Amino acid sequence: MDMSRRRTALTALASAAVLALTAAVPTATATEPRDRPSVAVDWYGTTAETIAAAGAPTQVTNSRTWAIGWLAAARATRTVPAHYDRSDRREYQEAALASAVHHSLTTLTPARAEQLDAALRQTLDRIPDGPAEDRGVAAGEHQARLVLRSREGDGLDPASVNAPFTVPAPAPGVWQPTPPAYAPATQYGNRLARPFLLDGADQYRLPAPPALDSERYRKDLAEVREYGAVDSERRTERQTETANFWFGSSLTLYTEPLRVALTRSKGSVAEQAELVALFHVALVDTQIATSDSKYAHLRWRPVTAIRTGDIDPDPEWTPLHNTPAHPDYPSGHATYAGAAEGVLTALTGPTTAPFELTSPTAPGVTRTYTAWRQLSDENVDARVHSGIHTRYADEAGITLGKRVADHTLRTAGKLFRPL
Repeated sequence: MDMSRRRTALTALASAAVLALTAAVPTATATEPRDRPSVAVDWYGTTAETIAAAGAPTQVTNSRTWAIGWLAAARATRTVPAHYDRSDRREYQEAALASAVHHSLTTLTPARAEQLDAALRQTLDRIPDGPAEDRGVAAGEHQARLVLRSREGDGLDPASVNAPFTVPAPAPGVWQPTPPAYAPATQYGNRLARPFLLDGADQYRLPAPPALDSERYRKDLAEVREYGAVDSERRTERQTETANFWFGSSLTLYTEPLRVALTRSKGSVAEQAELVALFHVALVDTQIATSDSKYAHLRWRPVTAIRTGDIDPDPEWTPLHNTPAHPDYPSGHATYAGAAEGVLTALTGPTTAPFELTSPTAPGVTRTYTAWRQLSDENVDARVHSGIHTRYADEAGITLGKRVADHTLRTAGKLFRPL
């Protein structure tokens, strides 16, 4: 089976699995009138604001917070009493979603408790008082407690994420701390953490990167040398803008695309909760898998290869952007992009109406997108033109992210069973 047909088959399988989950419990239909603002969209915004204001210093820890809150919401919105009519069902699900995310966030980001309590009151004030609302609140808090308990000690707290790593002796191709800070390795502990759905961090470990004497290695290193240098004369203004645009946190940069997908969703409250939960569960597991491949292969960064390697060494070569403190292969930005593309494509389709995106690392720049793949393609180019990754590391990252996303969607049945 060729890759195009294989991807189509996997997407169909993943979509069917999630649709089957949704069918297991009665939920509001896509044609249900929406006379109140979307609770899912409101609490998406509240989650984003909470993490922006009081989140952890490590990206995967914040991804974990998203995943816990919205997994609890997805489970709680599926526990609707069978005898509820459409109106009661909606009131129950809205209260359950708000309660689940609220309890998760107040537990994980207690500094925002006052704002979160106010957001919950605002949501509940819009829902008619009665047994449906009360039972929904109770269900949301119950599922949040269970999910939080199930993730205790999972190794995704900041200290565990940045567990100490002993740098190997210098050798051709082997990662070493990079200038200008020569900082200790980061994110090593991700590969030791407990995934949500992967059997283990190494389940989709990538094969070894291209050999140092291979044509692919020489070609890609030459590309970074030419286009990724701080003083490159080959890099165009558009390429520099792309490098700057995608230089920041992937979690931050993908908050708006996921919000766009959620806002445009015609699904029920439960289906909207599932979309956000699947996205962030996939991204937690992707970051764990990324760290495993990075530290299994320990491929040096372009700045080290260009300054000290055997191919025309240039001790003064400097990348456009400072190199992050972990190995080259694969690119974490690319794995994030690949997983995000995989989930959004499977659950919302490959294209969407045009939407605008800005970036905190490219002030004043606004870009417009119509397909999730466009974001992935730009991430690949951006890391090369930043001078911090080889193209083979970026392309392998997209592949790894998509594989983890496929796994998440295929095994989603384990995820949404209410406890």
